Amino acid sequence: MLASADIAVPRVLPTTLRPTRTVQWSNAVIFQCAWFAGVLGAAHHRPLLGTACVAAAIVWHLAVSARPGTEARLVALVCLIGFVVDSVMVRQGHVAYPSGQPWPNLAPYWIVALWGLLAIALNVTMRWLRGRPALGAVLGAVLGPLSFSSGARLGGAQLLHPTEALATMALVWAVLMPVLVMLATRFDGVSLPETSRA
Repeated sequence: MLASADIAVPRVLPTTLRPTRTVQWSNAVIFQCAWFAGVLGAAHHRPLLGTACVAAAIVWHLAVSARPGTEARLVALVCLIGFVVDSVMVRQGHVAYPSGQPWPNLAPYWIVALWGLLAIALNVTMRWLRGRPALGAVLGAVLGPLSFSSGARLGGAQLLHPTEALATMALVWAVLMPVLVMLATRFDGVSLPETSRA
């Protein structure tokens, strides 16, 4: 009879179940549709309608996430960061908004919702940025101002001093994107360790 110490037990290394291609494509399409709805809603002085579309996208994401509570914490953190960042941009006189701004010196609620929308992409379509902080900084410096200027062209915001505002955004996003990716890694409610499925 073999002693228990003589029995070789295979070591199980935890692996992570990542979002499928279908989930990634769904996330990307819903993200883009909700982004346009949020921006166009503000541009046409219907910020509540646009915000409702963004909120529906976030609710959908949480509903299909493996751990919705964890993802909800990520969304809340990113919304808080976005509220602070965009409020500073408003107070510095870089941007102005046509609607959805109950307090003139603070960020409008619909743009804070767009930060929450960004959060639902961090662990899905933007997951590949993990472990690449330099690339994240470069993409943030380029895509952050590009996204904002696109929203401004659609009428969702106004750049009061475009060159200064976009330069400031580039610096902010160069720092912010790696931080957001790090937070998303910490609060990943999308993937699930395969060993925990049992």
